Amino acid sequence: MNDMAKNLVLWIIIAVVLLMVFTNFSTHTAPNNVSYTQFVHDVDAHNVRRVTMQGQTVIGERTSGETFRTVLPAVADFDLIPRLLQGGVNVDVREPEKQSIWAQLLMATLPILLIVAVFMFFMRQMQGGGGGRGGPMTFGKSRARLLSEDQIKTTFADVAGCDEAKEEVKEIVEFLRDPSKFQRLGGKIPRGVLMVGSPGTGKTLLAKAIAGEAKVPFFHISGSDFVEMFVGVGASRVRDMFEQAKKQSPCIVFIDEIDAVGRSRGAGLGGGHDEREQTLNQLLVEMDGFEPNDGIIVIAATNRPDVLDTALLRPGRFDRQVVVPPPDIRGREQILRVHMRKVPLADDVDPSLIARGTPGFSGADLANLVNEAALFAARANKRFVAMAEFELAKDKILMGAERKSMVMSEKEKRNTAYHEAGHAIVGRLVPEHDPVYKVSVIPRGRALGVTMFLPEVDRHSYSKRSLESMICSLFGGRIAEGLILGFEGVTTGASNDIQRATQLARNMVTKWGLSEKMGPLMYEEEEGEVFLGKQYTKSNVLSPDTAKLIDDEVKSIIDSCYQRAEQMLKDNMDKLHLMADALMLYETIDSSQISEIMEGKKPSPPKDWDTPKGGAGGNSGEPEEGERTSAKEDGGDGVIGGPAGSH
Repeated sequence: MNDMAKNLVLWIIIAVVLLMVFTNFSTHTAPNNVSYTQFVHDVDAHNVRRVTMQGQTVIGERTSGETFRTVLPAVADFDLIPRLLQGGVNVDVREPEKQSIWAQLLMATLPILLIVAVFMFFMRQMQGGGGGRGGPMTFGKSRARLLSEDQIKTTFADVAGCDEAKEEVKEIVEFLRDPSKFQRLGGKIPRGVLMVGSPGTGKTLLAKAIAGEAKVPFFHISGSDFVEMFVGVGASRVRDMFEQAKKQSPCIVFIDEIDAVGRSRGAGLGGGHDEREQTLNQLLVEMDGFEPNDGIIVIAATNRPDVLDTALLRPGRFDRQVVVPPPDIRGREQILRVHMRKVPLADDVDPSLIARGTPGFSGADLANLVNEAALFAARANKRFVAMAEFELAKDKILMGAERKSMVMSEKEKRNTAYHEAGHAIVGRLVPEHDPVYKVSVIPRGRALGVTMFLPEVDRHSYSKRSLESMICSLFGGRIAEGLILGFEGVTTGASNDIQRATQLARNMVTKWGLSEKMGPLMYEEEEGEVFLGKQYTKSNVLSPDTAKLIDDEVKSIIDSCYQRAEQMLKDNMDKLHLMADALMLYETIDSSQISEIMEGKKPSPPKDWDTPKGGAGGNSGEPEEGERTSAKEDGGDGVIGGPAGSH
């Protein structure tokens, strides 16, 4: 209805303007202007039928029907009336029109009023003034949305995988329900709670659950809603939001993505007056300033706590920080069960098995997994979502969507098969390495092939032996290409592997203190953006000799791991050929088939495999050079797993 009313007003304004223009510039037939002398001659010649006199203006009609117009002279012509009567002219005399002063004033000011009305209308639209909340004089009002207790249906039962965080915030709910329980012992209500966690871990969902459980007024606003194009609007909106909250006390104010306004002050170059800093200063005053704000709990969420101003994090403002971490295996199982409530499941679906196979997944990733599995089942016209659909969804999320339409030649596909086989074999042989989950030569995402390592348990730290094993497996693909094709036949497919291996080795030396020669020292400072409040100048504490020693130590680690991986592949050349042949035949092999190959056996075919697909996997012809080069340079193969993340 609001949109309809605004459109109606706009069309009325347009219609009035058009009517005025049409009235003023209409092209209707006007009388011909004639001189007074000609008018008198026509009267004497009996060519005039009738005239109408109104003031000094005379409008007449000739006997031929033509109309004309003339103006009487300033000096009165007393002979005119007798001439007209003698010539048989019908004379009509009217009083001159007199326009009121108000009508004249209205006609003079109407165009200005219309321009002002259109300007105010568009200003209201720019400020989001729908529903009576905006307008050019109200953009300093808070945009926080007040949600009543019956508008939020989310409860703690809908939140899983973060039990410690739930316990922390349950205390806030108890305080809001029964504050006397804590006040008897001198306890005070916490001013603010900062929820910190990676994207997708459930910070906003937890805030909704607090609102659903507390049964108190709940104000929701995003950090970006405070800052506007006009100076001072952000601070004004903060003041207005807390004024509204004090009227609804006790209540909860939830600020999502607070890092939009809470970044460190003094950031950036060149000085100047920062609108965002005004907003932050006002927020600091409102949370713990001179005026009390008892009964208002501010809950904020961010995934960038490192950029927040220190004054915002002190006790008295955000009294406690609640960390919402990625879920562990039990948490992932609970999250899966929550999201599986709305999905019809087959009997073979085991949430615990899916949880074990999805380490590192956040709550949003698991919700996406269930949704993708449901979409796979819908495409196949199935009534239930089975375990096979969850496996397909997991492969799509972890390794990327299959690009079966991509054209690969026989030579390029075989080279990719040896490359991925090299990764898998070295990964199986080195100690403390994540087990191989699946190897595929089907192009996925931006990679021509994928070797995926999936940890059996959640890992939070890595030993030196584990990191060296990762470097060995990363070089396995390049070494396999060199052993089969020679150094001249090595492709650019290992560019991403080399980058990740080099970064791992350098971090071992400069950050993690895992080099005996260099010792447990920090040789590389964390880079900080000056616009996030970090220092503009960065002191170089390394001497040229130390930098050379670091480079030598990094190269020594790389060379040692490279030689280890090369020797492993030379000792298992038969398994390398066997795995490459299996990949050419089946295109994708799993951990059970890899185990058979490592035992020297020919791998059994997959369950859904009936007939050979052909050496090139149904593809023919050569790919375009640009397409092939792009895929290679972006990481021609993918090795997924380990602390460096996915490619």
